[in-house]
Amino acid sequence: MTKITRSDPFYDIVSARDTMDRMLDNYFGRSALSFEGYGVIDLDMYQTDDEIVVEASIPGIKPEDISISVAGEVLTIKGEVQQEQETKDADYHIKERRFGSFSRSITLPTLVIADKAVADFKNGILKLKLPKAEEVKPKTITVKAK
Repeated sequence: MTKITRSDPFYDIVSARDTMDRMLDNYFGRSALSFEGYGVIDLDMYQTDDEIVVEASIPGIKPEDISISVAGEVLTIKGEVQQEQETKDADYHIKERRFGSFSRSITLPTLVIADKAVADFKNGILKLKLPKAEEVKPKTITVKAK
């Protein structure tokens, strides 16, 4: 018995492109979020009633080499990882560590007070606490019974 399947050329094109993207990303060790040779800055962002918290993994960098800025609702983290002295008389079998500059900009879910932000860096994790602007904090309205 012969099975007839209907071809969808659009699906075939999208599928082929996705396959090529994954193959190239795996080959070059990059993802859609890679930056100038450094790699991906992985981060988590969450909010409480009073603040936005961003935790970013940036191993192998000194705190003084990190630059953080807020413009409107956009947070930008920049920096540079310096390459250590490379051994000239050796044949590398694996060389995966990345060096160079990086930059990641994300849109914050609400306005923040950048002047009161606190940034801590410990064990390769940058933790930013950005207080929310007063006008966007939730307000409680008390209902009075008559």
